Amino acid sequence: MTKTILISGASSGIGLAIANKLAQCHHNLILCGRRAELLKKHADNLRLNSTSKIHELNFDIRNYNECEKAIHSLPDDFTNIDVLINNAGLALGLDFIQDGKLEDWETMIDTNIKGLLYITRIISQKMIANKNGHIINIGSTAGKETYPKGNVYCATKFAVDALSKSIRQDLYLHNIRVSQVCPGHVEETEFAINRFDGDKTKANIYSDFNPLKAKDIADIIDFIISCPPHVTIQDIVVAGTQQASATLIDRSGRRFD
Repeated sequence: MTKTILISGASSGIGLAIANKLAQCHHNLILCGRRAELLKKHADNLRLNSTSKIHELNFDIRNYNECEKAIHSLPDDFTNIDVLINNAGLALGLDFIQDGKLEDWETMIDTNIKGLLYITRIISQKMIANKNGHIINIGSTAGKETYPKGNVYCATKFAVDALSKSIRQDLYLHNIRVSQVCPGHVEETEFAINRFDGDKTKANIYSDFNPLKAKDIADIIDFIISCPPHVTIQDIVVAGTQQASATLIDRSGRRFD
């Protein structure tokens, strides 16, 4: 069954991998992001290589007015959103609490928590009116366990975990499913380069083990969406085989390449 699916943070990494996967499954996609040129490039590529209808929305998820304006601008054939994938998120810095940069904290809180809340508030109202919908939040293993110098990033992902549970409790009577996927390390994303402010040397953290790939998360999302209406996958925690926890990683080599 073809669904209309909105993906936040769709211009790169996990969001883009999800878009590529779901386009091949013939779903119609709304791709959201801040980088207009990159978003258009990927949207055009999906139009060229799939039969899916694609619509891009360029806005900053940290600004509620922009979120509202963007969603209200959707053409008629995209207004009934079946699935919301809250993927937009980032980590900035890896510092002890006393050394943390306030700007990094604000950006993570505004994106990872408030951005998720803004878009969920707007779209859940439409889903309630339709008595149908599915919200999927991309969390993190950092929302299940903390690690040194993870402080604020971990706090934002713990918030996503709590919100996933509480949103489900708020919406289940409206026939709205709420799921969460919590990955460990994932390559093919901008996570590390963003966290280390563009420092490629520091961001080279996957050379001695195999983390997950963005495509792995996309496959999981496709599975969650494909479940029959009476089934809700509430929470999936997933990591590469060489990662046992946030701090326990077998760095003896990329054995799965």
